[in-house]
Order: sequence, then C-alpha cells, then structure tokens
Amino acid sequence: METTEKLKSNGADLKAKADNYNPQHKEGPVAAAIEDYTARLPSDTFLWAALGSMAISAAFKVMGREKDSTFVGQWAPSFLLLGLYNKIVKMQGYEKDK
Repeated sequence: METTEKLKSNGADLKAKADNYNPQHKEGPVAAAIEDYTARLPSDTFLWAALGSMAISAAFKVMGREKDSTFVGQWAPSFLLLGLYNKIVKMQGYEKDK
C-alpha cells in the first residue's frame, strides 16, 4: 500500500513540476527562429517539392533505377508534412508567442 501512495505522490509532484515549467507555453529560441524562417516561404513550395520528388521517382522507375526511385519517392511525405507545419505556423501566427 505504501508503494501505491508513494507512486501517486511522485506522480503528483512530477505533474506539478511539468505544469510550472513553461506556464506561458512559449516557444524556445530555436523553434521561434525556424517558425520565423518557414513562415516566409510560400506554402505551395512544399507541394511543388513533393510533386517534383514524385516525378523524379517515376523517372527513375522508368529508367530501371529501383533503389533511387524508392529513395526519392520517400521524400514526398516529408515535404507534405513540412508544408502542413508551414501552414499551421501561418494560421496560428508564430508571433503570438513574442
């Protein structure tokens, strides 16, 4: 029984520390710098990069370069996720934390 109470107490202490660590929910300097830079890029940059990687992947596939095709084809989801991050930063406003 002592162990359960001790775990609950430790959990409550850890939660209190986590809640007080960053109460304003502000971004750190690295994240702020990345958001400042990426917010300047047009959102369709990432879409075109994804489409370009798919086209290059298809070209490699036609040329019989299977490994290169797979490697370049795997870039598309990353570009799309970066574009989504870019859009969220723009929609939420990266300057709110400043």
